[in-house]
Amino acid sequence: MQRVIVDAGPLIGWFDANDAHHPSVRAFLDAYGGELLSTWPVLVEVCHLLPERMVADFLRWVGRGGVTVVDVPVSALAGLADRIDKYADLPIDMADASIIWLAETLGLLEVLTIDRRDSGIYRTARGQALRNMLFDAPPAAPVRRRAVRRKR
Repeated sequence: MQRVIVDAGPLIGWFDANDAHHPSVRAFLDAYGGELLSTWPVLVEVCHLLPERMVADFLRWVGRGGVTVVDVPVSALAGLADRIDKYADLPIDMADASIIWLAETLGLLEVLTIDRRDSGIYRTARGQALRNMLFDAPPAAPVRRRAVRRKR
């Protein structure tokens, strides 16, 4: 099964039809048949930035399995702080640092983010660049769903 790490921006764009990124995020997610992975810091950022009326629906969607939430252990916090220090000249926050940590932990470089510039600068501890599936990947083929015939 395909897996991709998702940042706050696409989740906001997915839920908020008025968001400028809604069409591109919707096109990607409508065609994507894999698992979305994220962290608690990302979900907190989404809840902070989404219009209030959408937060409860977003949390219910996550609770139904819309996103697999990976816990960032306390032992990883010093590493997140190191990432924040390393990229202090960029607008990096705990959510961004947790995405880099998750990529390193899982060995998964595919991310879904609306942040074109900074996501291309961030590197794992091994110097690997993250691959932004929203903008850097070729368009995914549409997911073909088998039609279900009803017996009459």
